[in-house]
Amino acid sequence: MVRRTKEEALETRNRILDAAEHVFFEKGVSRSSLADIANAAGVTRGAIYWHFENKGDLFTAMFDRVILPLDELKAASVDPGEPDPLGRIKDLCVLCLRDTATDARRRRVFEILFLKCEFVEEMGPVMARHQDNMREGLMRIEEGLRNAMSKGQLPTDLDAARAARVLHSFITGTLHDMAILPDMFDVAKNAQRHVEAMLDALTSSPALRTGTDLATDSATDPATDD
Repeated sequence: MVRRTKEEALETRNRILDAAEHVFFEKGVSRSSLADIANAAGVTRGAIYWHFENKGDLFTAMFDRVILPLDELKAASVDPGEPDPLGRIKDLCVLCLRDTATDARRRRVFEILFLKCEFVEEMGPVMARHQDNMREGLMRIEEGLRNAMSKGQLPTDLDAARAARVLHSFITGTLHDMAILPDMFDVAKNAQRHVEAMLDALTSSPALRTGTDLATDSATDPATDD
């Protein structure tokens, strides 16, 4: 009986998340109410509050559902015992892009994030969580790059922090472009080549070496933190 209750609770939670995904996609996050989501899920608002504190908490859980499958590759890329950390970074980037291009759920969620989410006051905690996720993502990428450097897969004078920001911008920029012009980017077909080109740039770009003269950057970007 207890197992059945837990299974039912999980089923209800997933139904709410599915409904939220579709309602947010159709109406945008700020115009969607918990009542809209409850109606779409066939549950009461009380059922939503049983599983989620508020709309922001629900949004975060919906987003985490498509991000968590990537955690295994993230962990492998930073594992000192991993013999091919650069390969794991490539797998992570390819999987992220290719899955978004081919998986309807992942594509919807990223389109909601990039195009249909206003970070207004009620979404303040979501914005803070998104910022934390970005910081953690950048840190993990940098750790993975340093791991690859230690294995001789990348130049020892690579500016890992700057390279991590460049790689992160490439991935998020591609996802954003895919959401705006889905017919123009055949990411499913070309994801691996695009990622390999980006990793080649990390290996060969003089601008990504430590000791690069940053005078130009500093003159044009007072807020630079490099």
